[in-house]
Amino acid sequence: MAKKVKTIIKLTIPAGEATPAPPVGPALGQHGLPIMEFVKAFNEKTASQKGTVIPAVITVYEDRTFSFIIKKPPVAEMIKKALKKEKGSQKPGKEMVGTLTKSQAEEIAKAKMEDLNADTLEAAVKIVAGTARSMGVDIN
Repeated sequence: MAKKVKTIIKLTIPAGEATPAPPVGPALGQHGLPIMEFVKAFNEKTASQKGTVIPAVITVYEDRTFSFIIKKPPVAEMIKKALKKEKGSQKPGKEMVGTLTKSQAEEIAKAKMEDLNADTLEAAVKIVAGTARSMGVDIN
């Protein structure tokens, strides 16, 4: 028989660096989950991607067990990595922090495609372009 799902928790955690401290500890603790077990499993799975922030979707079952899947880093993270920037513009639209080439935008869209709400690569590129604009990044 399938396990009953109690809840689903979504967290964004630096790869290979999960700790029992917030946000992980309190989010899992309130559902009675073994926090260290998750921390170890997450860090093992993401050790190769250190330095990136990764969204994790944790499914909590009623018998206090859990499973989790890891998604691709957020588009904003991928844009910052492509531009080798720490953060986006403080005043997007007025101050630009860099320029993303069309091919870089396409690469990010391809990598993130499975998590995006888009059917075509063109639509995915538009999503990436919108995120870039909101961060103060030009695309050409």
